[in-house]
Amino acid sequence: MKSPDGRYAWTVTVGTKGQIVLPKEARELYDIKPGDTLIILGDKKKGMAIPPKSQFLAIFSKIFDME
Repeated sequence: MKSPDGRYAWTVTVGTKGQIVLPKEARELYDIKPGDTLIILGDKKKGMAIPPKSQFLAIFSKIFDME
């Protein structure tokens, strides 16, 4: 589902092993390929986020104060 301002929302189902399948449109939009590593960020009050892999190093550096 795409909103007019370029923001997206999808639904996924969690399987019995805790796995989810990222929607094809999301994988294509963010160039996610089989074998890629994703980072999942979580905040107990705000929820979870899966940022684009292009942001991985920047986010990692900020979290672990490695500039």
